Amino acid sequence: MKRSLPAFTAIRTVMNTAHRMVYPFLAVFARGLGVDLSAMSLALTARSLVGTLGAFSASAADSRGRRFGMLFGVGLFTLGAALVVFWPTFGGLAVSLCLATLGKYIFDPAMQAYLSDRIPYERRGLAIALTEFGWSLAFVLGVPLMGFLVARAGWLAPFPLLALLGLLIFLGLALTLPRDGKPDAERPSLAANFRAVLTNLPALAGLAVGLFASAANEVVNLIFGVWLEDSFGLKIAALGAASAVIGLSELGGEGLVAAFVDRLGKPRAVALGLAANSLAALSLPLLGQTTAGALAGLFLFYITFEFTLVSCIPLMTELLPGARATLMSFNVAALSLGRALGAPLASRLYGWGFFAVAAGAVAFNLIALLALRQARKGVPREGAGRPPRPG
Repeated sequence: MKRSLPAFTAIRTVMNTAHRMVYPFLAVFARGLGVDLSAMSLALTARSLVGTLGAFSASAADSRGRRFGMLFGVGLFTLGAALVVFWPTFGGLAVSLCLATLGKYIFDPAMQAYLSDRIPYERRGLAIALTEFGWSLAFVLGVPLMGFLVARAGWLAPFPLLALLGLLIFLGLALTLPRDGKPDAERPSLAANFRAVLTNLPALAGLAVGLFASAANEVVNLIFGVWLEDSFGLKIAALGAASAVIGLSELGGEGLVAAFVDRLGKPRAVALGLAANSLAALSLPLLGQTTAGALAGLFLFYITFEFTLVSCIPLMTELLPGARATLMSFNVAALSLGRALGAPLASRLYGWGFFAVAAGAVAFNLIALLALRQARKGVPREGAGRPPRPG
């Protein structure tokens, strides 16, 4: 496991770089393809919709095994990155983004289930948090590297590198991952995995925690740029600084989870994260009297959200051990649904002022806290975890 964790973090950094680089280079891709931003927005919408299919596809890691799930995900990612190299059109890019995202949403739950099968619940928070560094490192390291390639060689430049890395990852996993222990006949079917999730109250409550915490984040996430512009008239400079703040807060949140979640206990860590995120949201209108204060408030808001979200992952891995990958893929879908819930409310709340936005975030966090009370009934107390089972 000591060698697996850095490898999985590196793999997730590559896959998340492909996912996150689209946003800062959206206009560059549009110009290179000769389309407008509305067309690129449609491509991103299609990517998001395809991502919801991950719950169906990622269940393969329960019904076919963790190794199959990870290789399937990386294979789709590699195919997506390579496709646009040979088909450098808007249609090619749209399909490429969809395949790469679907691959990511299949790989992540399979990897989390693989680690959870082998690492006791009491130590799992550290392991999961280390792999989650792949999300922030993609923003801090991967996206700037892609920007360098785009500046030197044009919009297509990142894709050959991503395809090559995907191929190397696939070969490396194929050679090093142990074969899944159970014969196919003993593994549950897709329908059985879905039924297990949808009939388990603590599992559904756990999904609700992520859904409402994500909604709370999205209410602020969609408005903070408008708020900074309205408050200070510094759209470009302030948003550039805010991006750096968000990247640092993601790293900080993941680091705090790695350091403390196993000591605190996962449910307690999630509860503390939700409470701290609510206080950070309420502090935003007060700190936002100056640009520096507003950015400090955003740092507190995003670091507490990242702490909450990453703390929730190891909790979710123990709610339904028999269908881990399926539940983790449902969790991804729940986070997306939470963003969809928060997005349309954000502008309406901002019509009443930024304090209403902060209050909306707090309200969603309180609902998540209520759901957490039910979810925690499905996991053992720290120190009384179930023994890991072979994958």
